[in-house]
Amino acid sequence: MDNDKPALEVVDDSGIKLSGSWTLRNLVVAPELIEKIGWYSATKNSCWDMRSVQVLDSASALMLWKAWGKTLPVTLQMKPEHQRLFERWQAQKPPEATVKRVFLHGKLTDLLSYLMQFWAQFLELVTLFGQLILDMAYLLRHPGDIPWSEISITIYEAGVRALGITALVGFLIGIVLSYLSALQLKMFGAEVYIIDILGLSVIRELGPLLAAILVAGRSGSAITAQIGIMRVTEELDALSAMGISHSLRLILPKVLALSLVLPLIGVWTSVLALIGGMVSAQNTLDISFQQFFLKLPDAVPLVNLFIGLIKSAVFGLMIALIACHFGFRIKPNTESLGDETTNSVVAAITVVIMIDAIFAILFMGVGMP
Repeated sequence: MDNDKPALEVVDDSGIKLSGSWTLRNLVVAPELIEKIGWYSATKNSCWDMRSVQVLDSASALMLWKAWGKTLPVTLQMKPEHQRLFERWQAQKPPEATVKRVFLHGKLTDLLSYLMQFWAQFLELVTLFGQLILDMAYLLRHPGDIPWSEISITIYEAGVRALGITALVGFLIGIVLSYLSALQLKMFGAEVYIIDILGLSVIRELGPLLAAILVAGRSGSAITAQIGIMRVTEELDALSAMGISHSLRLILPKVLALSLVLPLIGVWTSVLALIGGMVSAQNTLDISFQQFFLKLPDAVPLVNLFIGLIKSAVFGLMIALIACHFGFRIKPNTESLGDETTNSVVAAITVVIMIDAIFAILFMGVGMP
């Protein structure tokens, strides 16, 4: 009986009768039947009779269901065992809509999770800063408890040992900036304005910014890793057991040291960048060192130096806070140590650039010649 071919018969103007064995093997050799069903299904008031269908497999039921527009005709007669096959397909939701809803729901969930994590870490940073203010007030009343040794060690590690790399980067940046500016100024015969470009850009922006980025990548990561290792080796738990404040002995010295040393590193980087610019300007534009030194005070008002120093101090404060914040978030395993150290460097550099943009907007009309 399985060998009976599937057949479609139009009984009257609105009656369609299906008979035979509707299997995938039979429909492969008779694809015109599915096309006819799709054409007849366009008439919504057609009456379908499938009671004469002897065999109906799942694949053929799916083909019929799709030919009917993924919905059963209003008037349809069939055997109960065949009806269960259609109910299986009818119960399924359209995959496209389901995938789209799942995708949108997943994206919204991820966005909400990121916002919640950002807000939680922001609150932790504010709490850390508040505790820092309380510790400062305590040290003002008890100057004998100031951790001078921790502050001096951090100044040496984050400041003195960073002089080499900051000098090299500053000198090279000065050469590049001077060379590129000289190529444009030669076209307009305004070679002397190389002093204005170098002075303003280096003293006010590039010097403090380069120093902060280098310190964030070098010293910020070291601070985070140091606190993380103390977590892994349970040194933090030992300090708590002895009643020693983490904030007073670990966070405060690093914040004070970086806030003091980063303005000095910023000036050091600016000086080396200006020297590199002078060397390049002398070779490309024949501007002597004496002419550069005499013109620089008139081209760059002194207030720009103070703006750079204030920015550097704020940079140091935020780099140390962020480094300590991510250091205390490290769990006692090596995987967390690497992840949080990376997060610390990325967050510190991002915050430094954001603060620099805020200073540029606030002091937009200050210090211009």
